[in-house]
Amino acid sequence: MPNPTRAFLLGPLLKGVSRSFYLTLRVLPIGMRDPIGLAYLLARAADTIADTSLIAPGQRLELLLALRDQVNGVAVDSAPFQRIAAEVAGQQAQSDEKLLLESLNPALDVLAQLSEPDRHAVRAIVTTLTEGMEFDLRTFPDERSGQIAALREYDELDRYTYLVAGCVGEFWTTMTYAHMPGTLKEQPDTMKQRGVRFGKALQMTNVLRDCGKDLRIGRCYLPQSMLERHALSARDLLQPANSMRARPLLIELLRKTLDHVRAALDYTLAIPASAVRLRLACLWPILIGLDTLLLLADNDAWLDPAKVSKVTRGDVYRIIASSLLLVPSNALVRNAINSRIARIEARL
Repeated sequence: MPNPTRAFLLGPLLKGVSRSFYLTLRVLPIGMRDPIGLAYLLARAADTIADTSLIAPGQRLELLLALRDQVNGVAVDSAPFQRIAAEVAGQQAQSDEKLLLESLNPALDVLAQLSEPDRHAVRAIVTTLTEGMEFDLRTFPDERSGQIAALREYDELDRYTYLVAGCVGEFWTTMTYAHMPGTLKEQPDTMKQRGVRFGKALQMTNVLRDCGKDLRIGRCYLPQSMLERHALSARDLLQPANSMRARPLLIELLRKTLDHVRAALDYTLAIPASAVRLRLACLWPILIGLDTLLLLADNDAWLDPAKVSKVTRGDVYRIIASSLLLVPSNALVRNAINSRIARIEARL
């Protein structure tokens, strides 16, 4: 008998809070949808808690850790959810975000209904993602303080991109081996490593695209050691007029991102052409990410939050439509991605 609560959480509510990800989720094979969709919902709720700037960072951290304990079954007291509903949900301008925070108890009920391997995997990915959010809250100042802090070394940025996105590629791979056995011919360790780099490629794209916005809430993900090599400081990046002065740094990070994209291509081509849905779910974010990187490479004001390099909704639909012709062919997929990479590199 269908579970109406589960259907609502993983249907209308997920669609309301996930925007473009919902398109990717719907194209996945059916067995993968529930655990991946539920993991997204729980991570999105955690992210909303971590990002609600009207609440002090220390209080957000306390609620975030309480949610992690609930997901992992460490605590069963519902009091944290009552606090989240009272303190965080009321601050949300979007009704879907508010409804999500008020639906955490039902979401945990759905988690309990998953198979043991899926439940373990969802708990692991939500734990890692919340560690990334915890890193943000412990590393950067209160968004309203007027202060700014930068990561120290590239290794710290690399670790951060694993915590908030690379781990998703790992989780995605685990779900594929579990729900589509025999589909991937490569060794699991190889695919998980590629999956990690796939996620890092997407997060590095976000870091570069959102740099101007993040700086204005005190967060500089571009490492201090790299800034110093280019005779820059985090505060220099607050000036959009310094976009061209900081372009060598952008180019260096774009090249690192493209290296990760090549691993994402290898990941996608390891999926047989017969697994059309799984291929499309990988192809779409790569193509959208590369189009974003191309906009960044052409953006002479990339530090200006008013001139963010963002792919339009119309372009997203164009990418989705054109991908249907590419997906059955390794050669066409490789050409679509490599030609975009070449166009970006020609601008660096």
